[in-house]
Amino acid sequence: MRRQSARESAARTYARALPIVPVRARGLTIEGADGRRYLDCLSGAGTLALGHNHPVVLEAIRKVLDSGAPLHVLDLATPVKDAFTTELFHTLPRGLADHARIQFCGPAGTDAVEAALKLVRAATGRDNLLAFTGAYHGMTAGALEASGGASDVRVARLPYPQDYRCPFGVGGERGAELSARWTESLLDDPKSGVTAPAGMILEPVQGEGGVLPAPDAWLRRMREITAARDIPLIADEVQTGVGRTGAFWAVEHSGVVPDVMVLSKAIGGSLPLAVVVYRDDLDVWPPGAHAGTFRGNQLAMAAGAATLAYVRENGLAERAATLGARMLAQLRSLAAEHPCIGEVRGRGLMIGVELVDPASDPGPGLGSRSRSEPGSEPGSGSEPTQGATAGGTSMRGPEPVPGAIPAPTIPASVPAPAPGAHREAASAATRGGSGAGTGGGVGDGTGDGVGVAPVSPGTAQPGPPPSDDPFVASQPRPPAPELAAAVQRECLHRGLIVELGGRHSSVVRLLPPLTLTDEQAAAVLDRLADALATAARAHHA
Repeated sequence: MRRQSARESAARTYARALPIVPVRARGLTIEGADGRRYLDCLSGAGTLALGHNHPVVLEAIRKVLDSGAPLHVLDLATPVKDAFTTELFHTLPRGLADHARIQFCGPAGTDAVEAALKLVRAATGRDNLLAFTGAYHGMTAGALEASGGASDVRVARLPYPQDYRCPFGVGGERGAELSARWTESLLDDPKSGVTAPAGMILEPVQGEGGVLPAPDAWLRRMREITAARDIPLIADEVQTGVGRTGAFWAVEHSGVVPDVMVLSKAIGGSLPLAVVVYRDDLDVWPPGAHAGTFRGNQLAMAAGAATLAYVRENGLAERAATLGARMLAQLRSLAAEHPCIGEVRGRGLMIGVELVDPASDPGPGLGSRSRSEPGSEPGSGSEPTQGATAGGTSMRGPEPVPGAIPAPTIPASVPAPAPGAHREAASAATRGGSGAGTGGGVGDGTGDGVGVAPVSPGTAQPGPPPSDDPFVASQPRPPAPELAAAVQRECLHRGLIVELGGRHSSVVRLLPPLTLTDEQAAAVLDRLADALATAARAHHA
């Protein structure tokens, strides 16, 4: 680590917050050079759908290596590439898969975003783009233009719906409706200053923006608005794809079929791979319009095909929906004990806990009369779902908010663990587990759980007395990035790796692998609860 600090760029990020040297990894578990073991809920910023070194991924890689097949082929056709494309098209939303083209890009999501923007500009002959506040689409120039922290760009910025920090101060269905009306107004008003756009790009769940799931009804409105005006809709599924949100692709929750999908991370089975899939009538760019030396990564295609097939055949997207609901329910109960938890939200195994300062009065302009959230701008150290409206799950805690939409009911078949139940199950996480179903989820049989540190019960810290003003009482508290960083450190001390995100880096994020077992999930929540209690006590003091 000293040599890394002396040699590597000042732009490095994760190495600053996570001072560990991984030497071995399997499933959920990473082992450091010092022999310590960690539960990894970062998963390569969502890249490791099956966790570290899953047997089916390793087998696919070894098969290519042992076959003597070329590893570098630019964009030539190969059996490995054909198998990957066939499997990927098998998983796509039907309305797109039946008329799709695929472009293999440089092996990073940001290059696929660049390709998508280039594609719609070529197809429409227009230049301007529509993007959303809080977005993260990558770190190259064009992707940054479409991201939330951009300035002086060819992009019209639209309000992304959220509850806790609703830009319109209302949240819920009303806030989402106002967001849609604002979009229509900008497009139809000849004096809005917004020219006809080449495309609209959005994330079905804003990850780096603070884990904000787009309401399903709002996403359908965006599809209607863009279709009626002949504007290609680009869905950035770099982090949300391959079962992460409880559907194979996050757009499937709303039934929306985009014109373009940007895919990376998990599609490479832990190795670098990025593609753009789009409607064939958009395929008007000339040969060489987009290229990349490493767009023919054969090992990634083999690993990716194996991962896509495993997730599909073993129902891991459905498993993510079920287990994610349980984890959100448990975190909701934790929020009731800790005023520093402003909101718990997420979809599937893409979960965020926004931390706030309970000792501060709500600040003007910080949020809504109802509910929702913040996160870090691109470059803040995060990699690049949302209110309790028709899509995703969002929970305020600890006070009910007038006019808020109730949190979804967890079905009887998905019981939330009783308080403390995750502690009884924690020791089982040491044994890992395999198989699917109610017993322990879908694991790889490698026994990748680790022991659980003793947990001391947390003590809720008092906040300020409630205001008599109903507007002030319903305002969100100021974000607490220092507290979030402290929680991340306390988690690491307990052997749990988590990520921070949101506009102010105040959202603790969980992105565990889809093979997470019930016992491992309990151990993760146990450690997070203990870390939060310790950090909150110190913060309050």
